[in-house]
Amino acid sequence: MSLFDDDLPKKKTAHEIGSDLSLLSVDELTARIALLTEEIARLEAERERKSASRSAADKLFR
Repeated sequence: MSLFDDDLPKKKTAHEIGSDLSLLSVDELTARIALLTEEIARLEAERERKSASRSAADKLFR
């Protein structure tokens, strides 16, 4: 371990759609799946929030 390990570039933790997966380990693939699963849940929650807001607005203006 070097004193300058902090200077080394960090591994990219985000997932890029369409990127080459063949170089990733099983642990890295598992981490990416977890990351994407969390992002899907976040997107679905936002969609539900916006859908509820729109529905309330539609009821108000009918």
